[in-house]
Amino acid sequence: MRQKRAKSYRKQLLVYHHTFKFREPYQIIVDDQIVTTSNDSSFNLTKGLQRTLQAEVKVMITQCCMQALYEIGNQDAISMAKQFERRRCNHNPKDPKTPMECIESIVDINGENKHRYIVASQDIQIRRKLRHIPGVPLVHISRSVMVMEPLSDASARVSRRKEVSKLYEGLNNPKPSKEKPAEKESTATESKKPKQRGPRGPKGPNPLSMKKRKRETKADIDSSKNGMKSSLNDKEEGQSGTKRRRRKHSSQTKTSATDNSETKESVSGTNAEPAAETTDNI
Repeated sequence: MRQKRAKSYRKQLLVYHHTFKFREPYQIIVDDQIVTTSNDSSFNLTKGLQRTLQAEVKVMITQCCMQALYEIGNQDAISMAKQFERRRCNHNPKDPKTPMECIESIVDINGENKHRYIVASQDIQIRRKLRHIPGVPLVHISRSVMVMEPLSDASARVSRRKEVSKLYEGLNNPKPSKEKPAEKESTATESKKPKQRGPRGPKGPNPLSMKKRKRETKADIDSSKNGMKSSLNDKEEGQSGTKRRRRKHSSQTKTSATDNSETKESVSGTNAEPAAETTDNI
């Protein structure tokens, strides 16, 4: 594929990507005529679509188009079509519709390409009908070369309208706000008003500088209980020991008091004897 044609296809796909939200891998609906044409010219349909769209593709065919191939009886074309994914059209296989009606019912849903299909068809009538639906890329084979048609008038109209709306609404606002102007003014005035701060109170401690409390386990609880019991026993023993000491100390004081009284009496006796002697001498 030439460079100019590849560049123009890339630009078209960018329009479908941004305006109509196409995503890879692209879903391509093929009809019975393009399958027979590619089979007769030994053209690899899947690789040709990948080369033309320059991306990964998922080729699909409807049940009605398969019925049209069975009516032709071309076994090579049928085996080639069986390699593609089958798209359910919900039409009665006993009374199938024509490929044009079937593809149109799949693509045209309330006037838009809801499932974002790319249609590859050799039927001019199908392509002429689908040009009126915005957002439907069309591909066909011309002289063993796969060609993507330029942007249709309906698709270009929708793309132009969307670009103009972006300019008015703002490029950086993908979802424009639906607020009324009065509401916008009120919100703007509220945002401009400075926030009133309350009186400053005492600051609390920094939680990062505080030591975290350790979680007590069962072993710690049992050890603390045992420690409490041992401290209580020590206190009781200490109290009993102090009582005994006090008793011993009281007995010692009594004995010391009696000894002091005896010494005093002995001293007074000795002093009385010389006094008596002096009286006798007189």
